[in-house]
Amino acid sequence: MDLKRISSGSRFEELAAYSRAVVDDLYIHVSGTVGPDPETGTMPEDAAEQARNIVRLLAGVLAAEGADFRHVVRNRVFLTDPADLMAVAAVLRETFGACPPANTTLINGIPAPGAKVEIEITARRPAA
Repeated sequence: MDLKRISSGSRFEELAAYSRAVVDDLYIHVSGTVGPDPETGTMPEDAAEQARNIVRLLAGVLAAEGADFRHVVRNRVFLTDPADLMAVAAVLRETFGACPPANTTLINGIPAPGAKVEIEITARRPAA
């Protein structure tokens, strides 16, 4: 099995020894992703806006591998505050629509300053 390792160029990938994504023969495994504004790099205060930024970043990784959110089979959401659950869930409903993946949501700390949401996904690679 060949593995393709994808880097976003983030200095954190080198510091923490991880890849933005790893693609194998069947799956696209995307590391936990937080949601800074893609233009400014600043972290929005609003958890739903962070989630929307995360979705945009994840969409780019999936598209680079010929996939989209219909191919996501596993979603993990990490929240710092349970009060943000419904706002983030609304973004996930917009994203996954009629093809929701298996999901786990955890309430815990996130090491990125200001981050309230972190999402990781696993997608099944589309047939060639």
